[in-house]
Amino acid sequence: MSTPVAPAPVEPRKSPGISLRSFILIMLLLVAGAVVRSAIATRLDGFTIDEAYHIAAGVSYMRYADFRINPEHPPLVKLWVGSIISGTGFHLSSIRPFDDKADERDFTEQDVYSHNDFHSVQRRARVAMWTLNGLLLVLLAFAVRRTFGPGVALGTLLFLAIDPTVAAHLPVVMTDLPVSLLSAAAVVLAIRALQHWGWNDLLSCSATLGLALATKHSAPIFLLFVVLTGAVLALAGPVSRPENSRFFRFAKLLAVVVGALIILWGFYFFRFAESNTGREVFNRSLANKIADLHSPVYRFVIAEMASTHVVPRAYIWGFADTIRAGLEGRVLPITAFGRPYLGTGPSYFFPGMIALKLPIGLSLLVLIGLFFFFTRRLPPERYLGLAIVLVASLLFLLVLALGSTYGGIRHALPIVVLLAIFGGFAVQMAFASHSKFWKAAVAVALVAAAASALPVMRPWEYFNEIIGGTKNAYLYFGDEGVDLGQRGRELAEYYHRVLEPSGEVPMIHYGPIGEPEERARHLDWLGRDPKRDEVRRRSPIFSGTVLIDARFLGKKPFWDSSSLRETAPSARFGNLFVFRGTCACGAILAPGLYEEAISKVYAEKPDLEAGERLLHSSHRSS
Repeated sequence: MSTPVAPAPVEPRKSPGISLRSFILIMLLLVAGAVVRSAIATRLDGFTIDEAYHIAAGVSYMRYADFRINPEHPPLVKLWVGSIISGTGFHLSSIRPFDDKADERDFTEQDVYSHNDFHSVQRRARVAMWTLNGLLLVLLAFAVRRTFGPGVALGTLLFLAIDPTVAAHLPVVMTDLPVSLLSAAAVVLAIRALQHWGWNDLLSCSATLGLALATKHSAPIFLLFVVLTGAVLALAGPVSRPENSRFFRFAKLLAVVVGALIILWGFYFFRFAESNTGREVFNRSLANKIADLHSPVYRFVIAEMASTHVVPRAYIWGFADTIRAGLEGRVLPITAFGRPYLGTGPSYFFPGMIALKLPIGLSLLVLIGLFFFFTRRLPPERYLGLAIVLVASLLFLLVLALGSTYGGIRHALPIVVLLAIFGGFAVQMAFASHSKFWKAAVAVALVAAAASALPVMRPWEYFNEIIGGTKNAYLYFGDEGVDLGQRGRELAEYYHRVLEPSGEVPMIHYGPIGEPEERARHLDWLGRDPKRDEVRRRSPIFSGTVLIDARFLGKKPFWDSSSLRETAPSARFGNLFVFRGTCACGAILAPGLYEEAISKVYAEKPDLEAGERLLHSSHRSS
């Protein structure tokens, strides 16, 4: 029997490399291609659940220099979009105190949907985000080029241009993609900065970290990672010059942190208080936000941040909110891998989510890049840098494993961007080598990824072939990576074409769409008139039309819609399902009744009797 022949080792051929002019041209073509693909694939998408909230908040930051609205997220994205929307025309109501987050969110959504042409607002916001994310892709490309070379940078961009999750996020006013691109760029720039300790690299790293901090509250994880990595390299690296001594290294590392914090303060206009009055004006006091935290360690850290004024108060408020919702978890029924869970999925949720949301061809590129790394087939000078990228990915994955899973793939986007660098190495090494095997393997992976991902319209809903594609993924997952409200246009069109002519009032359980959007789209729904609909809302048996978000149809520990899950829909628009007839719909009605009861009980003037009645109705319905 003949012995199988192993693939030839990767032997990069000598080449003059890619000139700066060629690099810039190819880079711009890839970024432009990614934006054009995104524009085509997402052209029918409506706002996600948070976009109106972010847009109105951003306009209020620009108009009033007041950060009380939506402090859950730092201001970079909101200021960027808010400046463009404000400059091109937007009616903003006078700012006022808010009772709670629901009141604040309703205020912003009323402005976007009722006091402005929300279609025009969305068009301008999408252009703003394509521009911002396009610039951040360029920044990442230059960072990777400086640290790993132009071939790896272009391979990384190609990977991200194909990925459907990136395409879905490019136009949305959310913080997940911007913080992912900035955090990855900061890690890559830190590799060079912390090896050579040159001021140009250190300042670039510091500035990028500052922008990441100003984008989303997950960025401090990468700041901490850079500091720890810098401390290790400061101690372990050889000292060649007196000005590069360990003392000066730690001083420079401190300068990186201080510079990042200065940039963060700049986005809050160098003011600790969220308003010009200096008084605390959040929808819930910072003291109560800190008290909401379960962990005494988290409470201590946030309280110390507040007492020392190390960062602005609005940032601290948002950090407390992120820890509570993201790390300590929301008590919500969810579906993960086809099983019901309460609050959070299994510890392997995010690795599984990445494996199922990345096109299989892109996953193969990552595996090829990892194979090159672990079998030491790469240039020796690249190993430390790639090891840092890998450890950063694993650290963030560990943090995700400790927290909530409701956000799905969008919360894992920083890992996707970091893994893209391994994909970039696979592309660069294969096409720079003499090995026909590796050239063919990488080419097949790229073609397979493109064939799977590029034809998909509405890429937010994309799942790969391992789980049967996009069509049946809702049976296995109920997180925000399945749907986040982009089917509002189809919902309204169906209502006006099929239901409105007969005067039928449907049950709408398309969760991401709130009442201001429903009114702006001129819909009627069960519950719009509480007196008219009281009897039908309290009956667990419903006759009529149900329009429901597919992510609510998976198995749940409670509020489980098993009767609808086992019924063929009358119509389907991606992950928006339409059912017509008679069904047991108590599980759909129960959450709304429960939330209404809570609002009655905790109102400024509580109505305990009404709250108790609604809780009983919710229990009977479920």
